Amino acid sequence: QKKNPEHIYISDNERPRFYKQQQRRLNLRVLSLGADVLPEYKLQTARIDKFTILHYSPFKAVWDWLILLLVIYTAILTPYSAAFLLNDQEEQKRRECGYSCSPLNVVDLMVDIMFIIDILINFRTTYVNINEEVVSHPAKIAIHYFKGWFLIDMVAAIPFDLLIFGSGSDETTTLIGLLKTARLLRLVRVARKLDRYSEYGAAVLMLLMCIFALIAHWLACIWYAIGNVEKPYLEHKIGWLDNLGVSIGKIYNYSDPGSGPSIKDKYVTALYFTFSSLTSVGFGNVSPNTNSEKIFSICVMLIGSLMYASIFGNVSAIIQRLYSGTARYHAQMLRVKEFIRFHQIPNPLRQRLEEYFQHSWHFSSFLDKANH
Repeated sequence: QKKNPEHIYISDNERPRFYKQQQRRLNLRVLSLGADVLPEYKLQTARIDKFTILHYSPFKAVWDWLILLLVIYTAILTPYSAAFLLNDQEEQKRRECGYSCSPLNVVDLMVDIMFIIDILINFRTTYVNINEEVVSHPAKIAIHYFKGWFLIDMVAAIPFDLLIFGSGSDETTTLIGLLKTARLLRLVRVARKLDRYSEYGAAVLMLLMCIFALIAHWLACIWYAIGNVEKPYLEHKIGWLDNLGVSIGKIYNYSDPGSGPSIKDKYVTALYFTFSSLTSVGFGNVSPNTNSEKIFSICVMLIGSLMYASIFGNVSAIIQRLYSGTARYHAQMLRVKEFIRFHQIPNPLRQRLEEYFQHSWHFSSFLDKANH
């Protein structure tokens, strides 16, 4: 096997084995959320403790995807639970029947346990130092993790609602809601790990749309929290929640805590308002009336304009990059067909030429992906 910096020469006997190695390397690279898979640095055959986990092992790849799903669950359910589900009536029921009464509390506790297990796994996972060497010594791994993401992971894994449950104070509900949002710190780590998918246009496009929807979800929770907090203190019932109750025929009766629109009505309306504000196509049927609501609406419009510049401004470039390879393929195939038609090549040879071009194109594309 002969190599130079630009080309790789492979004999016919070694070509099947080379294909399998490159395909295995490409598959592991795509599936892994951690560091480089089968990396280019010096992979030493050092002594590794039996409890040490290789950062490019299949177990670590599966575990990272599981933690990613739990983080997505946390990013969606935590703001929703803090804004919509934690209220005085809900808190009173929980105090009466216990913490395990609510299935959501049990699921949150299981998620917190998984995050704590993830911290223990990170203390036993190898990493790559500045000299491009795999470090497997437990003490060095612990020091590296303490200097890196340990603090964020620890704060995100603390079950604050379990620690302060049953305190009996009036501020318990608000405090639980605020402390639960600390779990969103894990999104910082996930964002760093997802950088490896920036080369895939379809993945980037889907990721941008998910980020837009997630931000709209967060803002909808804040929009409801603003209306719910100031609703009892308004002298004239002009807030968006009171207007919603009038428009759908579920007027608030302040002597009855269960009156007014349902949680489903309030969430869908809040999400509709934030999506329409972020995309600058607000219809006015859900409008801010109080000063707090107007200030928040201004902030949402500013966020929407920035998101348009940073996200939707790049959609056309992403789509063009998605189809650039296909366009080049069809252009070169057209040239091959023109060559065949000009020289009047017979049908059997024409078919062989087209199949050879397709094979060469897919082989070169495969090598480009494997080398990235």
